[in-house]
Amino acid sequence: MSKDASGSFDVTLTPQPAQDEVIGAILGRFAIDKQFHGELDATSRGEMLAAGTEVKGSAAYVAIERVTGTLQGHSGSFVLQHGGTMTRGDGKLTVTVVPDSGTGQLKGLAGSMTIDIVDGQHLYQFQYTLDALS
Repeated sequence: MSKDASGSFDVTLTPQPAQDEVIGAILGRFAIDKQFHGELDATSRGEMLAAGTEVKGSAAYVAIERVTGTLQGHSGSFVLQHGGTMTRGDGKLTVTVVPDSGTGQLKGLAGSMTIDIVDGQHLYQFQYTLDALS
């Protein structure tokens, strides 16, 4: 049975050394630090790679982050995989739990997360299943 969790998060992206330009794309590398609030009460750390283009509003990123805390009262950790593209301002994003990455009471966690930014605030909606809850 699928469950939903929602809330907000704060994120800090810290630039890391990377090549500035490769074959017309501007590449960047960032350390990710997040604090999730709400039904997911957790911190995360990870890394992001991003590429921009000369066309305004076109870019892409990939990221991996390890989330540690509690999800609706269940404690442990899990890993999220991000993949996002933007074509002239039209964005598509997937954020998915890496299979079998859950630990502790989050062992068996599977699911995906949507992220929205509203008035500068980062919001998440997490739809998941947890074997222990099935």
